[in-house]
Amino acid sequence: MPITRRALLAAPAVLAPSHTLATARPAAGMDAIIAMDAVDLAAAIRRRDLSAREVMTAHLKQIDTLNPRFNAIVSRASSEALLRVADDCDREAAAGRFRGALHGFPHAVKDTAPARGLRFTQGTPLLRDNYPAADSLVVSRMRAAGAVFIGKTNVPEFALGSHSFNPLFGVTRNAWNPAVSAGGSSGGAAVALALRMVPLADGSDFGGSLRNPAGWNNIFGYRPSFGRVPSVPSSDVFGQTFAVSGPMARRVRDVAFLLSIQAGADSRSPFSLKEDPARFAGSLDREWKGRRIGWLGNLQGALATEPGVLDTCKKALSAFRTIGMEVEEARLSLSAEEMWRTAVTLRHWSVGADLIGYYSDPAKRRLMKPEAIWEVEGYLKLTGRQVAEASEGRTRIYQAFRDLFDRYDFLILPTAQVFPFDVAQHWPRSIAGREMDSYHRWMEVTLPATMAGLPVLAAPAGFGGARQLPIGIQIIGPNHADLAVLQVGHAYERASPWIAQTLPEALRG
Repeated sequence: MPITRRALLAAPAVLAPSHTLATARPAAGMDAIIAMDAVDLAAAIRRRDLSAREVMTAHLKQIDTLNPRFNAIVSRASSEALLRVADDCDREAAAGRFRGALHGFPHAVKDTAPARGLRFTQGTPLLRDNYPAADSLVVSRMRAAGAVFIGKTNVPEFALGSHSFNPLFGVTRNAWNPAVSAGGSSGGAAVALALRMVPLADGSDFGGSLRNPAGWNNIFGYRPSFGRVPSVPSSDVFGQTFAVSGPMARRVRDVAFLLSIQAGADSRSPFSLKEDPARFAGSLDREWKGRRIGWLGNLQGALATEPGVLDTCKKALSAFRTIGMEVEEARLSLSAEEMWRTAVTLRHWSVGADLIGYYSDPAKRRLMKPEAIWEVEGYLKLTGRQVAEASEGRTRIYQAFRDLFDRYDFLILPTAQVFPFDVAQHWPRSIAGREMDSYHRWMEVTLPATMAGLPVLAAPAGFGGARQLPIGIQIIGPNHADLAVLQVGHAYERASPWIAQTLPEALRG
């Protein structure tokens, strides 16, 4: 039977931490199904209170309504085919058979992950007609859990840069203001979630690709510890230790729910973690009184930061005090410049190795965007000594974080150094009067945690700047402390009810 809108419409309106953003109750015309948390939606399907057809129909209607304006979902499957699959799910449910925890869930896969039957382009014309024969590991796990793949979510070309535009599908627009960037590379995923086109989303992260779009669209994105969600298949299982796959959702418990499906050891990945991923699907409640938070800010002024970003994030820290935690200024022992040099060298090494095959063909090189060429040419200039020194530098970054975790339970940084910028701009050329010397320098704030391989939850911090746009915080935990990061994020969310109650204008009519 249909879900009632009563509980949805009874939610009170509140102000975001900026105290200036206009908010409203969910619009009376918004379908209650698309407003449901993923955990509740899965339970309703399992109880057969909702059919997979009803769930699919509601989300396809939302996509038809909003995707033409925001361009979050691409390479979409036909509605008729998707409804036939939903009907199959309902027949199985009627017989007492369920595919898994995501039975009948509409899901759009990030277009950097291969999914059998869907076009896999990575946003480049070089892969315009590419249809993979097999799923990646994370996609196969979601498929086995019952997800119904409706299409892909848009990304920057080759996932390079934190602004989701490409020559195949165009630009994805921010859920809160279509005149500004959605972030990236999981920009399409973040916008689809924020606008209730999908109940959950998957993403991947090297330089903040799960974290920045989450912060810019008032949702949660989770970068797991290295090895928690194995990167399979991979041509270099020993060398690729930077990018990871992870979940995105509107609630922390939904993030943990999807992580319980994505995570788990795989023999093809020598560093994969063996703990039972089912632990993430349990309760996230925990006492935090007396525990300590270290606020890293802009690394003692080393990171150029747009005015308003730090103030908005610092206001959000009051939620940790509400749950009994202590918050104080913290400082990494390494300089930001040393960490940046390490990250740039290792990114050239990783990204360049991936793209050298395209670059080596002059005809294909002409179709590559300048940022991709810059990465490959940086790779070609590297010496073995430089890579070895950068690897040693990465060890120092890990140790610097480890030293701080002797004093603090978690560390906090902003998810970006700027608020969402104009959608026509490729990347910020300067911040607060400081020139950016690469396409990703403005995302420098995400790279230390990447280099250290630590678990990070991107959480909404509030709205600020002249246009009152969203920004987030990174909640960084010790190595392999994924459950603790999700638990403290859950407590932060409960102490910040404005996150769930503040909706994009497109959902408020």
